[in-house]
Amino acid sequence: MARKATYKGTIGILTGGGDVPGLNPAIRAITIRAIREGYRVVGFRRGWAGLIDIIRDKKHDNTRNFVELSEDIVNKAGRTGGTFLHTSRTRPSHVKKAEVPSFLQEKYNEEINDLTEEVIRNLEWVGIDFLIPIGGDDTLSYGVHLYRKGIKVIAIPKTMDNDVPGTDYCIGFSTCVTRTIQHANNLRTSAGSHERFLVMEVFGRYAGFTAMLPTMAGAANRCVIPEHEFEMEHLTELMSYDRKKNPSNYSMLLVSEGAMFKGGEMIFENATTDAYGHKKLGGIGDLISAELKSWSPKFNDGKSVNIINQKLGYLVRGGDPDAIDSIVPMAYGNLALDLILQNMHGRLVVLKNGRYDNIPVDIVTSKKKLVDVKRHYNTERLRPYFKSFEMQPLFIMTSEN
Repeated sequence: MARKATYKGTIGILTGGGDVPGLNPAIRAITIRAIREGYRVVGFRRGWAGLIDIIRDKKHDNTRNFVELSEDIVNKAGRTGGTFLHTSRTRPSHVKKAEVPSFLQEKYNEEINDLTEEVIRNLEWVGIDFLIPIGGDDTLSYGVHLYRKGIKVIAIPKTMDNDVPGTDYCIGFSTCVTRTIQHANNLRTSAGSHERFLVMEVFGRYAGFTAMLPTMAGAANRCVIPEHEFEMEHLTELMSYDRKKNPSNYSMLLVSEGAMFKGGEMIFENATTDAYGHKKLGGIGDLISAELKSWSPKFNDGKSVNIINQKLGYLVRGGDPDAIDSIVPMAYGNLALDLILQNMHGRLVVLKNGRYDNIPVDIVTSKKKLVDVKRHYNTERLRPYFKSFEMQPLFIMTSEN
């Protein structure tokens, strides 16, 4: 029988932002190792939202906000996608008046309210010694804010866009690329059967990694990304060339949701914004499809080419994690525990140049991680460069220079 470890403290975990496969394996890894090392583990529900409306009364039922985690709970969830703790895009430092919890509305009644004081008091009330937020640059930027306020934060990078600075890899990226390639290959049969252009829109607000890597892997002929504005006539000419060269008379394009026409702007579904000021992107694939058909007669003997237009959306972030998004989260979770056992905090666990490491968490707010267009993207051919692979990281263009 294993010796019961002496109690060392309480660790809090939360997941924020978009869901991705790999979150539950990360929670599992943290919890199992932490319990065996003598820590109590608390999972906060709905990301930062679970920390703003806790009622600090031992008699009150706060199970909607947090739950004590056990090996049984995390083992069951650890093999699945999504996050069983749930998630949100709440930003406690910028809470709209209508979203302030009812019992706090007398104290916080501005149009935008900073509830950080409540978050810190709630963490103290629950007894959290270390806090591990798992998320993208938005979620982790608030983690940086808390760290600067004195909370012991250790961050884990998660985003299918793979755009958290300081790390080569963010949880969710590999499964996203895998799904994109799978769906592209499935749609390929329809594109070939009807001799059409196939346009697939994928996530990627500011960074084009989710379009670049599948294109490099052969999922598409061309891709357009947020880091480079493109001309529609030029894109149509390239797509038409690919179509004529293909024995099955079709060609394929991957479109980052944040891609922009030359001289244009990002395309949004509507004007509403989330707590981090982001409008919901979507629609650039529709516009490109319409423009491709309009321009196509110029490069197809005066005849229009029909389009298959598919927004992959949540299809690439749903379901179970692939092998990499099962292994990396396990390692990240254990890295976080290594730091806690050394009483280190204010760190971001990372994968850099093929090695696991940790760096100051402040990097999350100090820079942006984008595709290095000059190095990795051929702006004339609208696709990745296929050169200089020696000593590159696993996912080629995800390493920062």
